[in-house]
Amino acid sequence: MPHGVGVIGAGPGVAALHLPTIAGMADAFRVVHVTDAGSGRAAPLAARSGAMSSAGVEALLRDPAVEVVAICSPPAEHAAQIIASVAAGKRAVFCEKPVATTLADAEEAIEACRRAGVPLVVGTNHYYDPAWGRARHHLSAAGGPVVSISVTLSLPPNGRYHDVVTEAFAPSAARPAPDLRDPAVAASAVRALLTGLAIHDLPLVRDLAPRLERVVFAQALPPVGYAVGFVASGIPVQLTTVMLPDGADALWRLTVTTDRDRLDVTFPPAFVHAGSASVRVCAIDGRDTTYLRDDRDGYVAEWTALADLLASGEPVEYDELLDDVRYALRLAEDAAILAGVTA
Repeated sequence: MPHGVGVIGAGPGVAALHLPTIAGMADAFRVVHVTDAGSGRAAPLAARSGAMSSAGVEALLRDPAVEVVAICSPPAEHAAQIIASVAAGKRAVFCEKPVATTLADAEEAIEACRRAGVPLVVGTNHYYDPAWGRARHHLSAAGGPVVSISVTLSLPPNGRYHDVVTEAFAPSAARPAPDLRDPAVAASAVRALLTGLAIHDLPLVRDLAPRLERVVFAQALPPVGYAVGFVASGIPVQLTTVMLPDGADALWRLTVTTDRDRLDVTFPPAFVHAGSASVRVCAIDGRDTTYLRDDRDGYVAEWTALADLLASGEPVEYDELLDDVRYALRLAEDAAILAGVTA
């Protein structure tokens, strides 16, 4: 029998990604309950799956049909909802990134899962993308040391991220662009975007450069974006993102340079099912190799990983999940401090 899934949250990611993904895995999962925070969006989404709907998490956690909880709420609520799901006796938790917005909350949430033996999968879809597995295999097989890493994003406006940056400083309905000349605003913008956007790729960066050493530069970019450089495991890493009102089509690319080649992993835009990322390798001898893309994307792969954990009972790498949080939060905090100084 498929596991009943209760979804906390009814935003665009749930509608465009998680509900279609779960619907395509009918042998493993079925949505039985969707809840919102009072917006009313849960009811039409639940109707698509023949599921119950409610406002607030209490009814969902009391629902005996809910075995797996999918947490797709604002990040500040994630840790408490993980803990509540474990306390309610649920069998597994899927949580969108990040697990928490503070290290103490992350430690408490992950430890709750560890003590109860509850599988926890964090929705780092880029890490689960089959293309990253290919890229990682190439880097291991090629043998050349990594020289540099960069992540470059050019995105059209996205209200979800824009609101994260502006809501604390622009209470008016017009939501004007944040004044990044204000050190407090610049620092908050960099912190929010690193934990809300860069966090897609930080587990991949940590995979290659696990020891975060120091932030070299950090700046908030108008109208919404950031440029951050840091050193990890002796490797320079650069993160650059900008959202322009009339910008070009979305570009989301991770580039790894070794002493033998350059590897580009280009991810599809967010909020679409478009198959895996593409992987291209340009070697120093002029060879140019592009790997075939997979029909399966990271969203499907992360839910498949959860199904496998439930079926196999294999141990969860709780320490790895916690180390991902430590890495991201330390980077965000150090970069925010520097961005405030240089605003």
